[in-house]
Amino acid sequence: MVIHVVQRGESLYSIALDYGVSMSQISIDNGLEAPERLVPGQALVIRFPEAIHTVLPGETLASIARESGLSLRRLYQNNPVLGGSPRIWPGQTLVLSYREEPGPELSVNGYAYPFIDPALLRATLPYLTWLTPFTYGFTEEGSLVELDDAALLSAAGAAGVSCLMHLSTLTAEGDFSNDLAHLALTDSQVQARLLDNISLTLREKGYRGLDVDFEYVYPDDAGAYAAFLATLARRLNPLGYPVIAALAPKTSSTQRGALYEGHDYSAIGAAVNEVLLMTYEWGYTYGPPMAVAPISNVRQVVEYALTVIPAEKIWLGVPNYGYDWLLPFVKGKSKATSLSSQQAVALARRYGAEIAYDDLSQSPWFRYTDESGGEHEVWFEDARSIQAKLALIPEYGLLGAGYWNLMRPFPQNWRVLSSLYQIRKSPS
Repeated sequence: MVIHVVQRGESLYSIALDYGVSMSQISIDNGLEAPERLVPGQALVIRFPEAIHTVLPGETLASIARESGLSLRRLYQNNPVLGGSPRIWPGQTLVLSYREEPGPELSVNGYAYPFIDPALLRATLPYLTWLTPFTYGFTEEGSLVELDDAALLSAAGAAGVSCLMHLSTLTAEGDFSNDLAHLALTDSQVQARLLDNISLTLREKGYRGLDVDFEYVYPDDAGAYAAFLATLARRLNPLGYPVIAALAPKTSSTQRGALYEGHDYSAIGAAVNEVLLMTYEWGYTYGPPMAVAPISNVRQVVEYALTVIPAEKIWLGVPNYGYDWLLPFVKGKSKATSLSSQQAVALARRYGAEIAYDDLSQSPWFRYTDESGGEHEVWFEDARSIQAKLALIPEYGLLGAGYWNLMRPFPQNWRVLSSLYQIRKSPS
């Protein structure tokens, strides 16, 4: 696999000719919506098929997998044209292997809302170890706020992917409630009912573990939060359920701020089986234009976490989104628009912008002027920035990558991931 950066004057035809691969493969691997109009500075994943199979009459994807000694998951990863579907036809060509086999093994988790496009979910599942439907809230009495997760659980089960139950303090208004967290952490009766309801849901719905995300926990509740997580682990681990906790992206134990002070890395790391570092949102809706996850910031969080938490317990958070800011940025007034990587490239194409790449943050960005004369700045993710983030996992010996979130298509991300790494299977 190589990542090619489009130069002025290049076309899909000329790039395919230079690398000796088909235009259709490059188009599919990168989800090109307008392959006839590439954008200068746009990153493209180029993969080199080594072994090809032409489908014969009567063959099925399962029979081809058996004959070739591959898993169905690997066939899906090698052939994104299938979209995670087993439907094939005589004469169709399938890639059995690429020139470079994937390297180290890692786990992959992805978060999805119940309203995710079914086709997008089906195409993404072959790249996951875990799927985490988002999210179960709870009431002041300790009852769970139900999640319409049946379709997600069914699709994951059909693809052989295990699911984690997600518990958060998110309210119907879309905010994380520190008051609700305080109640669950300090009222023994509420906590007992919540624990009972979690255990019941895990068992009844077939979840394989619990992912806990209490954000903006009061600083005075930091100890109680770690104790709550330890109680969950003591109760659920003997039943075979791991407990994972999401952590704000801290760089020291004394870091100030409402998001950080309630998360004691050392205590939480000792209490749970695994943690997710939420290493994103430096560039955010109400902040100034910048990369969502600058690589230097991500490194700082990982290196601090490693001082108090074993590497094999740590998931690296990976963003699947970017932002579009209208300039000039005005603190307290400006509000960026969230967008996918493909939407970002489409904007650059529409307004004739050239995509730049910031080496310091390891992130792509560009500026454009809209029809009203407004100047915009866009930061997003592409194959290069994803490769840089994923490289931190084997470098530091981390468990894997946790994607927030799966709701937007990002084809080249999955090509980079499956080309460079072996994705762990879900626990059976």
